[in-house]
Amino acid sequence: MTRHVMRLPDLGEGTVSAEVIAWKVKPGDVVREDSPLVEMSTDKAVVEVPSPVTGQVISITGNPGDVIAVGAELVVFEIEAKTASSAVSVPAAPAATTTPAKATAQTSSADSPKASVAVSAKVSASGAAVSSGRVMASPATRRRAFDAGIDLATVSGSGPQGRILALDVERARSGGPGITEIPVIGVRRLIAQRMAEAKRVAPHFAYVEEVDVTELETLRVTLNAQRPAGAASLTYLPFIVRALASVLKDFPQCNALYDEKRNVLLRHAAVHAGIATQTPDGLKVPVVRDVMTRDLEGLASEIRRVSEAAKMGRARRDELSGSTITVTSLGKLGGIVSTPILNLPEVAIIGVNKAVERVVVLDGKMVIRRMMNLSSSFDHRFIDGFDAAAMIQALKLKLESPAEIFG
Repeated sequence: MTRHVMRLPDLGEGTVSAEVIAWKVKPGDVVREDSPLVEMSTDKAVVEVPSPVTGQVISITGNPGDVIAVGAELVVFEIEAKTASSAVSVPAAPAATTTPAKATAQTSSADSPKASVAVSAKVSASGAAVSSGRVMASPATRRRAFDAGIDLATVSGSGPQGRILALDVERARSGGPGITEIPVIGVRRLIAQRMAEAKRVAPHFAYVEEVDVTELETLRVTLNAQRPAGAASLTYLPFIVRALASVLKDFPQCNALYDEKRNVLLRHAAVHAGIATQTPDGLKVPVVRDVMTRDLEGLASEIRRVSEAAKMGRARRDELSGSTITVTSLGKLGGIVSTPILNLPEVAIIGVNKAVERVVVLDGKMVIRRMMNLSSSFDHRFIDGFDAAAMIQALKLKLESPAEIFG
């Protein structure tokens, strides 16, 4: 038998690190080549990392939420010597002592990637952990308890072999019942970081305009009535995305990305629309590329395809990047007004609110019309208020005269 050290590979597009989301294995498990080991999150997607060998897992590095550098040790296996010709090997340790201790160290590092050894654990020749009677906790957990004035001897540990975790300390401090700690990791942490960065870096300018979509609704209903049985109905979204792409020809400053490192604005001739999509993992923005080259049916189909792929976790990395402007909608939950946050490095985002029938004044008479608000945000560093308002007014005219959308 020999040891094989698996290091975190480059997960694509020059990734330098990745976050541990969930382990599929634990020390002691026997795995086969290509079986899943761990889910890792990059800045683009969650990736399942497979095993490069068949063997027994000796140790793992990192807990959910920990960030591992590319090239750093991820998993150590014990494998048959005959399969080790291409392995990165480390000297095998004595089976009776060091090997179980290594496994214990890795499975008990729940509070800190540096807390590699449970200070009160002893290992017998059979590999079983034997308590010395001292409190088992990492230095970080001990420090947290000290700062909170909590005696760890009074805390029940929920970790391996009764190890006290940070969660246990927080429960003791808060009284426990009714409070649930939810680690902010993976896509949710990435969303939080990007939203905070967008609001901190870009001075947002909001502009809201109401749009009379009565004629658009008539066209939509007519086209849906002509669709084959079982075909997905057309929503407002493909009409709005196509109309937006059309008006951006006259407002190229709104179809741009800001390269902060080079301090350069990149105006794009093609419109690649990001479709903000709610998924079980949080908000994702799959991309519909080259909007102007697609007819209504093709555009609607592509919006559905990339949105469903994002919801199901099947979207490719390239389908979640490269947008030049984003459209966000909560459909029937869209409310009256919203203040969407920019999808950096883009400089504009269009928010679609729900369409409702309202009494309005038209040609001096009160009539019932279907009205919908567009709530948009712009990066005021690069888009003046006048230009933002003019672009939305042009979009409004297209949507109120839908025959012009594909003209």
